[in-house]
Amino acid sequence: MFTDEEQEAVVPASVPVRVAHELLQAGHRYLDVRTVDEFNAGHVVGATNIPFMLKAGSGMTKNPYFLDEVSKFFGKDDEILIGCQSGKRSLMAAAELSFAGFTGLTDVAGGYASWLQNNLPTEQ
Repeated sequence: MFTDEEQEAVVPASVPVRVAHELLQAGHRYLDVRTVDEFNAGHVVGATNIPFMLKAGSGMTKNPYFLDEVSKFFGKDDEILIGCQSGKRSLMAAAELSFAGFTGLTDVAGGYASWLQNNLPTEQ
């Protein structure tokens, strides 16, 4: 079990999509952890796609190379917004990255679905 201090280090803050958009404009980078198909259907402008989960048959399995791939694109002190479709995968990914020593993590609450509902900029 974690102490309170360790638990805080493992669970990054979540912000609403409008705050995430402001942080993106201020220089944060966006890590989209959805599948490649989800990403290709539309994503936050300028986002980097590194899937946390991969399609496996009729279900999903964790991407075994996730940490290695993130480390190729992002430094441990980079300010990173982490988003998925609804907010579940991004929280798991953020916790794993935090545990691996990434410090500038912010989870995007509500994910891409909420981003679309708020009419924020996207691209394909």
